[in-house]
Amino acid sequence: MGKIISIDTLGECKYDSPFRAQRQRFYNDEDGVIRHILFRDLEQISSVDEMEFFQLAGAREKIFFDPKDVTIGIITCGGLCPGLNDVIRAVTFCALESYGVKRVLGFQYGYEGLVAKYFHSPVELDTDNTDDIHEKGGTILKSSRGPQDTQEIVHTLRHYKVDILITIGGDGTLRGARDVQEEIARQGLKIAVIGVPKTIDNDISLVERSFGFETAVEGAWNVVNCAHAEATAYRHGVGLIKLMGRESGWIAAAASVANSDVNFCLIPEVPFDLDGPNGFFEHLRRRLEIKDHAVVVVAEGAGQNLIPHADTHDKSGNTILADVGVYLRDEMKRWFAERDIELNIKYFDPSYSIRSTRANANDSEYCLQLGNNAMHAGMAGKTNMIVGLHNHRLVHLPIPMIGKRKQVDPDRWIWQTVLQATRQPACMVNNV
Repeated sequence: MGKIISIDTLGECKYDSPFRAQRQRFYNDEDGVIRHILFRDLEQISSVDEMEFFQLAGAREKIFFDPKDVTIGIITCGGLCPGLNDVIRAVTFCALESYGVKRVLGFQYGYEGLVAKYFHSPVELDTDNTDDIHEKGGTILKSSRGPQDTQEIVHTLRHYKVDILITIGGDGTLRGARDVQEEIARQGLKIAVIGVPKTIDNDISLVERSFGFETAVEGAWNVVNCAHAEATAYRHGVGLIKLMGRESGWIAAAASVANSDVNFCLIPEVPFDLDGPNGFFEHLRRRLEIKDHAVVVVAEGAGQNLIPHADTHDKSGNTILADVGVYLRDEMKRWFAERDIELNIKYFDPSYSIRSTRANANDSEYCLQLGNNAMHAGMAGKTNMIVGLHNHRLVHLPIPMIGKRKQVDPDRWIWQTVLQATRQPACMVNNV
């Protein structure tokens, strides 16, 4: 009845889990969570036997590694995100206290820490030096962007006798993990590579929610309050807030729904014009004429087609975006000045202050579960996979299945809720 999507493994699990003595519940590879959730997604499936399930995450009764000989490696990559330290702490405590592994090594500055030429010595992690790190933002292991030579990475893993590598990062980090795993397999080594998906933008496909997202929305909620206070204090006041969201507007959309003071939400998935009879500026003018104030939220990747800028990329291969917040602020001033309409605009860019804060209670709980289940998967010899939330359950997802970024669908409920909350036009494009 249906099929479980398989996860790469290092071999047969022969050792008893230390959890057996605690009479903890165990899960097996036949415990599954349905892949497709909506009825419309099942229309192409002709029989129950074709339905697909993801392996349920959790401790296994038999494990691949003998804990007393195991070395764990941890890296954090890419931009900061609330909860990074929480995951590091969860992995460390689970590895040392629950499994009793030999040691846990934190490699500094992401994949750079696994390349000898950078001279980044690993830090041995224990329950003392990680005890309170969840109370701090950022990452104690530091971070970096960009790919590194996979052969050198594997050489370092062999040098430090790392058995399980936990990579905490976004899509670029997961691509790197996949490449490292392929080199490990090519060399015939028994090293597990487990990903913990991290992106504040909440845009990893198949993953229902990435850690740090709820903290980011909460932080944005507070900024919206400030922007609303500024906007209502002046004639034709506008509070303009730029939030994270390179290709996906999840934070902007969620913040707009969470705080009903938002009047316009602009995201990458929904095109808009600035000028013209149906452009954003004309709708903003009408709003100010009636209500005398407005709060505008824009995701950083929105409106890039409107801004002249060079096509350049960062070390991770991401397109370097033009600053839509500054551009929108300046163009807004120009447009209203040309029409001799008073405008008092206050601009907020809280991106880095939100990224670098500590996780809220809900995200912190989530990070603990992710870290624990990443360790369970690694100790069971699973590899080339991530632990992620799918259909309200933590599951094992093969890294090769992680496809294009998850985006806000303009035809589905989240964007329809945004439109109802903001009362903005469904379309702000001319000549449609």
